[in-house]
Amino acid sequence: MNRGPRRATVRAQLTLWNLGVMLVVLAVYAAGVFTFVKRGASQALDERVRSDFRWAAEMWERRPDGTLTWFEGEPGQADSPWLTVWGPDGRLLYRTTVADWYPIRESAGLAEEPDGRIVAVSSARTKTVFRVLTGHSRLDDRPVVIQVARSEASMWLELRELVLFLALGLPLAVLVAGLGGYSMARRALAPVERMADRARSITAARLSDRLPVDNPHDELGRLASVFNDTLGRLESSFGQMERFTSDVSHELRTPLTAIRSVGEVGLRERRDERAYRDIIGSMLEEVDRLVCLVARLLTLSRVDRGQAKLSIDVIDVHGLVADVAAQLGVLAEEKLQTIEIASVGQPQCLGDRVLLRQSFTNLVDNAIKYSPEGGRIDIRVSATPTNAVIDISDAGPGIAPSREAHIFDRFYRAAPSDSTTGAGLGLSIAKWAIEAIGGRLTLQKTQGGGCTFRMTLPSAAAARPRDDGLKAAG
Repeated sequence: MNRGPRRATVRAQLTLWNLGVMLVVLAVYAAGVFTFVKRGASQALDERVRSDFRWAAEMWERRPDGTLTWFEGEPGQADSPWLTVWGPDGRLLYRTTVADWYPIRESAGLAEEPDGRIVAVSSARTKTVFRVLTGHSRLDDRPVVIQVARSEASMWLELRELVLFLALGLPLAVLVAGLGGYSMARRALAPVERMADRARSITAARLSDRLPVDNPHDELGRLASVFNDTLGRLESSFGQMERFTSDVSHELRTPLTAIRSVGEVGLRERRDERAYRDIIGSMLEEVDRLVCLVARLLTLSRVDRGQAKLSIDVIDVHGLVADVAAQLGVLAEEKLQTIEIASVGQPQCLGDRVLLRQSFTNLVDNAIKYSPEGGRIDIRVSATPTNAVIDISDAGPGIAPSREAHIFDRFYRAAPSDSTTGAGLGLSIAKWAIEAIGGRLTLQKTQGGGCTFRMTLPSAAAARPRDDGLKAAG
């Protein structure tokens, strides 16, 4: 299957761009140099023409017969002057050998109207262009018209040599620039190749590997650092996923194993109706445990996908606390525990009633589980100007400082060696639910044994003035 032409590598693209830019820059530079040199050579040629005119007006001699003459030098010299001298009546008085060899068109016409300008005129015999200056002068009080000229051949010869030099030097400069640009691109992109080679070797089993960072302060170094941070998050996510899968498997296996064991024991021999009822009741207890675990896992799944919907209502905190305490009082009575509620005022909060009830139930249930028989569970409800606060304190063994950072992790148990049951999801769900409505769940420092969890919820009294102000503004 033809997928079209392959695009050039970044190194090749950078090299081509560098060549293109250098070619344009050098071409503009060469054009500028040529223009500058041509203008300078033209001005120099005009100055030499004016110098010849001054020489012709001053360096003349009179012969014994009364005619005029000028020193021409040896015939054929490169600097031999082109000079013609005309009388006021238009009669030719003098002409140098060079002027005789290279007659200029319109020379007589220019002599009739001398204006002191320098004009370019081609030779009558050859195609050589001369710069001609025609002007008035006086020789021994005798008015004359002097014409001097200089050929442009030497100027164009220099310019052709310059063009040849630029034509040969420009490709060489572009070649050197291309090789240098390729070398620079290769060196600049070498870290990318090393990162690509390392990235190819990173798999799900090697997420601990990181990309090499040559210079953390340049763009490629920052890019590699970002990828390394991403790999770190992926490694953490994969680790959490593996632990989550392992913990879920363990939690599901325990009640399933119990159901199977109870069922196998029940089928080994005939039993009476009461025995079968006990067996089925035991199996149903494990089924209830499975249903509760699956429900909590579904809740966490909806949380992770962002599909959990909240219904924000004004909630009487004391009434919610008293209702949950009464519901769980039966569990506390089985362990001869007491639940004491102390409320300061009648604080109200904003939140989802179902989620808050579940969160508070999880916290109180934990307090009952970890408190010893005959222990006491204290619940204190108070309020601040902006929040409603609920403190739940138990008489359990407490949490070691080394474990405090993980108590809100999923499937984590602060005391895995004890005999308490549970999947380790209650605190994780409670923390999410409270934070979802803008509150906080924290573990407070306590003196002696036990734990104190604090729920800080947004106060309805603090939100009401803002809502009223918004309504008034509207």
